[in-house]
Amino acid sequence: MTWAHSAAPDSGAPLATRAGRTLALKRMVTSVVLAGILRAALAAAADTSARSVVERFDEVLLDVLKRADSLGYRGRFDRLAPAMADAFDLGYMAERSLGGQWQKLSEAERVGWRELFGQFTIANYAANFDHWANQAFAVTGEEPGPSDTTLVRTKIKSPSHEDVDLTYRLRHTDTGWKIFDVYLKGTVSELALRRADYTAVLERDGFASLESNVRARIDDLAAGRGKHPVP
Repeated sequence: MTWAHSAAPDSGAPLATRAGRTLALKRMVTSVVLAGILRAALAAAADTSARSVVERFDEVLLDVLKRADSLGYRGRFDRLAPAMADAFDLGYMAERSLGGQWQKLSEAERVGWRELFGQFTIANYAANFDHWANQAFAVTGEEPGPSDTTLVRTKIKSPSHEDVDLTYRLRHTDTGWKIFDVYLKGTVSELALRRADYTAVLERDGFASLESNVRARIDDLAAGRGKHPVP
């Protein structure tokens, strides 16, 4: 029996041409592989559980609390800023904090408010988590919340004070689970309190006044005024 051999594709093409096509093919394969790796990494990040997002943030927060005195306010702010940007959906929170008034802002005002709201949120944590007294953080439960959200219940334990319950509410985004509200004592929505406060100022005095008001609060927090220290 005789095997038939077909001519290899491009067998008559110049060597340089074949080398160029081979290089192009290698580059295409490399691009496909890298794209696959990137998609897998993004998918893995998006699949991170809501509980793990809170636990990771609590680890940073506890480390900051343990070094609160040596870090000072500025050091605590700088240490918390990237962790909170990663764990919290600050842009979404900024929008929700103004309710229907958000639609009345210009694009420039929206950009400015997102930045200012983020600064205030970080400042609030940096000012209030300012004293280490052997506290410990513990996640006590996770459960479905309203509108496809997840509630992660935590407890701040202190040897010398009553335990404090904090419940984080998270929504799933393109980059994974993100915190967008915190319930004090498990029931009082921090975002709802902010919205009631901000919209009252906005409706009465306008956006410029609201910005000035929040900047003044940030200054107060940096100076140790207007805070509610964690037990």
